[in-house]
Amino acid sequence: QLQLVESGGGLVQPGGSLRLSCQASGDNFDQYQMEWYRQAPGKQREWVASISRGLYIKYADDLDGRFTVSRDNLRDTAYLKMSNLKPEDTAVYYCNANYITGLGVRSDYWGQGTQVTVSS
Repeated sequence: QLQLVESGGGLVQPGGSLRLSCQASGDNFDQYQMEWYRQAPGKQREWVASISRGLYIKYADDLDGRFTVSRDNLRDTAYLKMSNLKPEDTAVYYCNANYITGLGVRSDYWGQGTQVTVSS
């Protein structure tokens, strides 16, 4: 079973940058689509970005090009580089790995989350 561990969160000033990492273990990382989600206090978890097995990338519409998702299949790791951070980016960030079987059944695995706080 796939296990995911996020790291790289922390406190950063507005305009700063962070790079989150999501280290996978326990299964073949390259067969999974990787996604990032975030959950701000008092709000529902929202999708941020995804990168497919074939490196097809999508982002949420309101990120204004500030975030970059990537993956390194040799290191079994996905990344989320966040630049020009704003206070409204404050949230717990989660990585998700998923794949859909030939029968159309989706399997999801989640990390424990990493806190990102943007504040002066």
